[in-house]
Amino acid sequence: MTTTPHGKVLGVLGGMGPAATLDFLAKLQAATPVKREQDHLRVLVDINPKVPDRNVSTSDPGPVLAAMAVGLRDAGAQVLAIACNTAHAYAQAVEASGLPLVDMLETAGLAAQTRGARVVGVLGTSLALALYRDRFSHMGLEVVMLDDHEQVEFMALLYRIKQGDLGAASRETMAALAHRLVGKGAQSVVAGCTEVPLVLSAADLSVPFLDATEELAKRCVAVCLEAPAEV
Repeated sequence: MTTTPHGKVLGVLGGMGPAATLDFLAKLQAATPVKREQDHLRVLVDINPKVPDRNVSTSDPGPVLAAMAVGLRDAGAQVLAIACNTAHAYAQAVEASGLPLVDMLETAGLAAQTRGARVVGVLGTSLALALYRDRFSHMGLEVVMLDDHEQVEFMALLYRIKQGDLGAASRETMAALAHRLVGKGAQSVVAGCTEVPLVLSAADLSVPFLDATEELAKRCVAVCLEAPAEV
């Protein structure tokens, strides 16, 4: 695999939603060690808000995500990342492009292990929570989740954030949901949905806050700058 003078070309499957993708790109830039502009990674981004809703059981985002991955590959991407936790349910369709995928959930789990957390609260969609529960159990991590009625409240908040509601009420509600996970014994809280860090930060919590978006950004930098890539 050829590389650019300053690392492999990263392809990002985004738009789920657009604000979360921009947040990921900002964190990717901040995580990149540079002495000059040219030291930044080359990044190809498909911000595609037309991807079918990952939270609707009758929709199938797989073919759209697969086509996005192929498009990024054909445009020159050498490593892929998905700026959406839930869309990792369709990782196999993305990996059919033949490019390595930096796994967001595994990356979050590795960060939790590094920080010494063993009981981890996760804020995410129902599908993302199932993925986290499966992935984290294989990593020796226990996942704490919201109760059913709290999860309904979280999903309603998620869609408000996707509509651009980043105000005080959204921030207070997200913080309250995170505190409920801490009350259930969470030693750390994972932002297992890319909209979560848009309204929640470490300052809102009494336990360590693990931003899966930021952790993915840091690992993408490490993978793109190393040779060969290991994802």
